[in-house]
Amino acid sequence: MNTADAAHAVAHDYPHGGTDQLAARMGLSSGALLRNKVNLNRTPENRNVLSLAEAVRMTDLADDDRILEAWARERGFALVKMPDVEGCTDAAIVELMGEAWSTHGLVGTEICKTLEDGRVEHKEVERVEHRIFKHAQVLFNIAARLRGMAE
Repeated sequence: MNTADAAHAVAHDYPHGGTDQLAARMGLSSGALLRNKVNLNRTPENRNVLSLAEAVRMTDLADDDRILEAWARERGFALVKMPDVEGCTDAAIVELMGEAWSTHGLVGTEICKTLEDGRVEHKEVERVEHRIFKHAQVLFNIAARLRGMAE
């Protein structure tokens, strides 16, 4: 998913009244204006463009990180949510280790599925990348929690 697709999805999937309510919360004059700003079929003549500030506000109000994730992916980065390290315990680390083993297995499974038919397709690579990014997030969470426990 690219940033334009993500912005369109975030706006239209807003769970508290759709684009009309989200536009109002963003301070825009109407839901139609927001829909125009995230329209995937927008022409160059259309002056209604979603600004970076509006994309950030929409992300925050919708509590939906798809735009941020898509931008990171487009730029070649893996986005990692920083964990809450307050009150982290040994048991929490063990739980994260279990999750890491699980996500590692999912990476291997996805790679095997990709290579099964002897052809590698772009959508398959995207699925492998998604699994790798999820696995990396878990590993970074473990490191951050351990850092939070350091004395």
